[in-house]
Amino acid sequence: MTGYRQPWSSATDCVISVFHMSNETLNIWTHFLPTWYFLWKLLASLWVLDVWSDSYTWPLLVFLVSCCVYPFTSSCAHTFSIMSTRARHICFFFDYGALSLYSLGSAIAYSAYSFPDMWLPSVFHDWYVPIAVMNTAVCTGLSCYSRFPETERPQLSKVMRTTAFTYSYLFVSVPLFYRLFLCTGEGCTQNEVNLVHLKHMVLAVLTGFLFASHLPERLAPGRFDYIDGSPAANAHIGGKSTWGKPEGTNQVTATSSSMSVQSSALTSRWNPSLWTWKGDVTGW
Repeated sequence: MTGYRQPWSSATDCVISVFHMSNETLNIWTHFLPTWYFLWKLLASLWVLDVWSDSYTWPLLVFLVSCCVYPFTSSCAHTFSIMSTRARHICFFFDYGALSLYSLGSAIAYSAYSFPDMWLPSVFHDWYVPIAVMNTAVCTGLSCYSRFPETERPQLSKVMRTTAFTYSYLFVSVPLFYRLFLCTGEGCTQNEVNLVHLKHMVLAVLTGFLFASHLPERLAPGRFDYIDGSPAANAHIGGKSTWGKPEGTNQVTATSSSMSVQSSALTSRWNPSLWTWKGDVTGW
């Protein structure tokens, strides 16, 4: 087998290995580079929006921060995971925590911008974010614990980890599922935002499928030394999925603001070169 880094490497060796081809190279760079893209989006938002006086923009900023944290954390986890067995566990504990934090950021944004009008107000909306906070803790704990039986019971470990992230994703996406597939009549505006969210869902499902099925490397064992099969594909597709969610959230923010001028009007407009700001579009 070729393409694998030397176990028990020092931190310096781990950093140097990033610039050489290995089974983790694509995983690292497909997480590290998007970090800077999302950081640019965050800084652009801070520059364009009146974030200090307009609380309506705060959920969007929280979400963008989570978009920056999770790919950077994941790139660090893949970089330094070969230092030792203990370091590998710790690195991926942080990785799982960052993924759960991203899920929470999504929930905060959805709660502010994507709930159907008929669900406002409702008990579900009141408890949506608190439950998402609880899910963040539970899913992080479950996914971290799944690493311990990994050697003796790998299937159980895989099921636990997949369940943790699948449950978190499904709960957070309930408002979108309703909006895209069930919502009809008044308060269910159909616009380009729905297509963005639908594309994101397709990519998210594909990411989960590759993670759970270990395709394509299970079809050709031992032939994915440099291109690490499903992990690399997950990183690439997951990055595209994450990229699509801020775009959809941004458009929802804009369209939502146009319907709530009296309570939380957004007076600033996005620079088209930074985002697709469509403040004059009606809908939600």
